[in-house]
Amino acid sequence: MKCVILAGGKGTRISELSKSMPKPMIKILGKPIIFRIIMHYYKFGIKDFIIAAGYKKKFIKDYFTKKKIKDLKIKVIDTGLNTMTGGRLKRLEKYLKNETFMMTYGDGLSSVNIKKLVSFHKKNKKIGTLTAVRPPARFGAIRINGNRIKYFKEKSKLDVGWINGGFFVFDSKIFKFIKGDKTYLEREPLQKISKQGELYAFKHDGFWQCMDTTRDKIFLEDLIKHNNAPWI
Repeated sequence: MKCVILAGGKGTRISELSKSMPKPMIKILGKPIIFRIIMHYYKFGIKDFIIAAGYKKKFIKDYFTKKKIKDLKIKVIDTGLNTMTGGRLKRLEKYLKNETFMMTYGDGLSSVNIKKLVSFHKKNKKIGTLTAVRPPARFGAIRINGNRIKYFKEKSKLDVGWINGGFFVFDSKIFKFIKGDKTYLEREPLQKISKQGELYAFKHDGFWQCMDTTRDKIFLEDLIKHNNAPWI
């Protein structure tokens, strides 16, 4: 199964570091966070990756051209400078036709069990599955009935509870809900399939951390330094 990693944004909230490189290429104790994400998937036997690049894409392309990892297939695709999350995925449709695939953001680490996530998706046979996590309420909030997502709201500072942690699994039908470059995946597409009962939540109570700030970067590095990084 292929895994898409969204890595095209500008990372404005950590601009002191992302001015010189794409956010996913910011190093967490010597290794880019995107590399650490790939290695987490690799632990579960995932070897085929498509990176949706954009902002300063050359950094990503050069890194993975030079860094040859045994058994890994990594394709870096330019999905545009100002393309939104849904639009980036839409541009990859030709590589993902008629198949189930995984997708995540290039700035978030987690201890989520990928094997169990995929099994959960296959069992429920829905268009999409997202990993629901419980960090601070500054991300997309979701309301869950059983395992079905009944409501999806993008980045609310008021809602507390389960939120969108990335680490998705999608059926290729998701592409029907994405109009083009200006489409945010987290808005119309996910909202529509959730209303149709086609978006389920894989609840993950374990570790999850997005690298939005320098403080987040330091926190992740400290976990590695003290041999306490749950995703490794």
